[in-house]
Order: sequence, then structure tokens, then C-alpha cells
Amino acid sequence: MQSSIFKILLTGLVYCLSSTTTFANSSKILILGDSLSAAYNISIEQSWPVLFQHKLKSIDPQNKVINASISGETTAGGEERLGALLDQHKPSHMILELGGNDGLRGFKFKQTQQSLKNIIDMAQQQNIEVLMIGVRLPPNMGPVYNQRFQQIFEQLASQFKIVYLPQFLQGIAAAKAEYMQQDGIHPTAVAQPLLADKVFNVFKSNYLQ
Repeated sequence: MQSSIFKILLTGLVYCLSSTTTFANSSKILILGDSLSAAYNISIEQSWPVLFQHKLKSIDPQNKVINASISGETTAGGEERLGALLDQHKPSHMILELGGNDGLRGFKFKQTQQSLKNIIDMAQQQNIEVLMIGVRLPPNMGPVYNQRFQQIFEQLASQFKIVYLPQFLQGIAAAKAEYMQQDGIHPTAVAQPLLADKVFNVFKSNYLQ
């Protein structure tokens, strides 16, 4: 009788510990992005951040995604908002998807690089894991400009040793007409699952193994 009671208690203890461990290892991910992550011209439910969250919750229901993306956001705007966002949400991870609007508006490369650097540094000072998404500009910006723009992300990824997903729209922007909205910049709802898969696969392989 005492042996049976002991087994029941031990089983309950193991369950409690495993539940606590699952909760402790759960991720709270802050997405700091622009219109590519802000459900531009599509419903929020169709956006890649929401689809990404569904995938994370299928692994652990405690996983949470906070999408703080704003259409038109620049790196400077993201930097200005980040402190309050970190204080409010206290994330374990941050997905950084900014820079596209800087490039389209012709901001100086040094300005964009410094703002991204400050954002990454601010997150790392609070032990937040950073996944940075690189965005390629439209071809009409020119190959030289685009190449120099890409180097910003590559240099920062190397400098800070963060997880880097280059060319977010590769395989989407020029693949099928139905994947892109008429402006040629923003993916349609049809393309959102592909973007969610890209981010999820990188996130899973680096943080959930």
C-alpha cells in the first residue's frame, strides 16, 4: 500500500517538474518589423506572424508571439520604440525585420547600420536571442545599391553572431505573380504560409532543438 502511494506521489512530482520545465523553456517572441510583417493589405489572421505563432503553439501552447510591426517603420523608429516594448513584454527572443523602408527612402547606409546595431545591442544586453531577417530591395534600386544594402545585414550578423535569415522574399518575389501584390513589394495572403515556414524552420533549428 505504501509502495503504491509512493509511486503515485512520484508520478505526480515528475509531472509537475516536466510541466514547470516546459513553461520555463517556452518562448516569448517579439517581432519588430515593418509592413512585410504587419499584415499589409491582408487580414491579420492570414499574416505570417500569426501563422508562425500557430506553428510554435503546436509545439508548446505556452509559446507566445507579440507582433509589434508597423507599416512604414524605419530602423530609427524601431530603435525608438524598442525600449518600451522590452520593458512591457520581456521577450526571450526578438525577430528583427527592419531596413526595407530605409533603403527605399535612400537613407544613408551608416544611419541604417547604426540603428540596427543599437537595436541588436539593446536586446542582447537583456539576454534576448535575436533572429534578423534580411530584405532585398526591388531591382530598380540597382545592383550596386542592393549589394551594399545587403552587406549591412551580413556584417551585423557576423559582428553580433546572431541568427540570420537572408533574402526573406527569395523564391517569392519573382516566383509567381499570385505571390506578390500589385506594388511588387508586399507579399499576398497566398505567400504568407511560405514566409511563416521560412521563419519557423530557422527558429526551430536554432532555438527549439
